[in-house]
Amino acid sequence: MGDLTATEFATALAAFRVVFGLVFATHGLAKLKSLDGTAGWFESIGMKPGALHARAAAGTEIGTGLLLALGLLTTFAAAGVIGVMVVAGWTVHRNNGFAMVKDGWEYTFVVGLTAIFLAMLGPGRFSIDHGLGIADTLNGWTGLVVAAAVGLAAGVGQLLVFFRPPAD
Repeated sequence: MGDLTATEFATALAAFRVVFGLVFATHGLAKLKSLDGTAGWFESIGMKPGALHARAAAGTEIGTGLLLALGLLTTFAAAGVIGVMVVAGWTVHRNNGFAMVKDGWEYTFVVGLTAIFLAMLGPGRFSIDHGLGIADTLNGWTGLVVAAAVGLAAGVGQLLVFFRPPAD
């Protein structure tokens, strides 16, 4: 099996970016469809006010997912995914161990890492970023560092300001 051509790589990257982005966006749509229930759940895990965080999580997941699917502002969209995964991993999954079968942090880790890799790879030739001439501005190691730093800062900042874990 030989190396991929540039067109094959660009096509594979675009397909992966679109699927990943749309799946992430549907996660936000699910929150939006049951906004009151999501708000109550956020309150119950200590993300207060729950209504604000339900809307913020839904909006961030839909927005960053669609941006990734389009290949628009890819590095910043990846940072948004990372921020959401930091909050989800800390508030919901960290005490359950690694394995997803026990509601652990495995899935949030893999989703966040995927976003970091997409920031590093860049949006690719079949993207709005490429059409605008900004596809090569924030990718490679720079994209990785920017997405990881901005995403971690956003997630940790949100936790510091809003997370008040319930007393067990």
